Order: sequence, then C-alpha cells, then structure tokens
Amino acid sequence: MLSTIKHDLHALMNGVLANQLRERGMRYRIIYGVELPRLALYAEELKKEVVEPQARYDLAQSLWKTETRECRLLTPMLAPPERLLPEVADIWLEQAHTQEEVSCLVRYLFCRTPFASDKAFQWMADEREMLQLGGFLLVAQLMRRGGTLAPRDEAELLDQAEAALQATNTLCRKAAYNALLCLAEKGLRQERLVETLLKRHGL
Repeated sequence: MLSTIKHDLHALMNGVLANQLRERGMRYRIIYGVELPRLALYAEELKKEVVEPQARYDLAQSLWKTETRECRLLTPMLAPPERLLPEVADIWLEQAHTQEEVSCLVRYLFCRTPFASDKAFQWMADEREMLQLGGFLLVAQLMRRGGTLAPRDEAELLDQAEAALQATNTLCRKAAYNALLCLAEKGLRQERLVETLLKRHGL
C-alpha cells in the first residue's frame, strides 16, 4: 500500500512548491510538494479503500515512519481518532519535524480525540518546543470548534500564554497569541482578561 501511495503522490507532485520547501530547509528525504487541500482530498479517497479502522491506523503509523513530507502529513488525516492512544499522541507530537506537521496533527486528529482537552493543557506547560506549540494550537482549535473553558482552565491558559509571550520561541509566541484571541471571542469577561494581559506586554 505504501508504494501505491507514493506512486499516487508522485502523480500529484508540484515541483515548484517542492523546490520552495527544500529551499526553506525542510528536512525530509522526499518532498513531492503536494498542497494540503489536495492531500486532504486524497486522504478521503484512501479512507474509502481502507475502511477498517485498525487497518487505517496501521497504515497511518507506517506513513509516519517515513521521511516523506506528504506521507507524514497524511498520517493525521487517516488515523481514526478513537484508535489513537494518548501516549502515541505524545510521541508523534515530539517527533514532528515542522510546524506544518504539528498543525495537521492538531487539526485533523488530536482535536477529535476524547483526551484532547487534557493533552492541550499538558502540552502547553511542556518545555519541549513541538509539544508546547501543539498545546496552544490544540486549545485554540477546540475553542474554534465551539468548546468553552472552565474558569480554572481559562486562568491556566492565561498563565501559560503569558509565559510563552515572553519566550524567545517565535512559533510558540504566535500560537499563544492566537489562542488568547480565541479565548477573547468567548465573551466580554474573557475579552477583558485577554486585553489586560496583552496590554501588560505592549500588545
């Protein structure tokens, strides 16, 4: 199945984008340059071929183990959320090469798991870059999907985001800022809390 997928990805190849990604320093052995919307459509086709959840999960794991950009991005698009274990989510996030991989893991897979909220706050407090980035992206995604935070969770997000805003990591700073904007959209009280925090940092 892997060889068939790689053949299909080669047919979808965008050479211009592939070269641009290599010039940006993406560290993959193979880059086909397939755009995310096209990858998502291809993933839907694969789901029709690999219907059984465990088989799809096994395929997703195999794709993650490759050093091909598109295969790794297909992993969260294919893996059934109900089959994903929290400890595997930790491993995949820690092994992520790029912000693009983290974003796809969050958007297509992690936000659909039953442990999403717990992991979001656990990862936000982690010192490892990809885990912290994933935590802020995940809590923002959950709020965009209609989720609300308990007051204690709001306070935790504000504390973690404030720490991230003072850090040197640009990706985490941006993700923390965006998570705060999502919180501010939940109501006037939350908007005032976020506004006060941002003013403290001249934002």
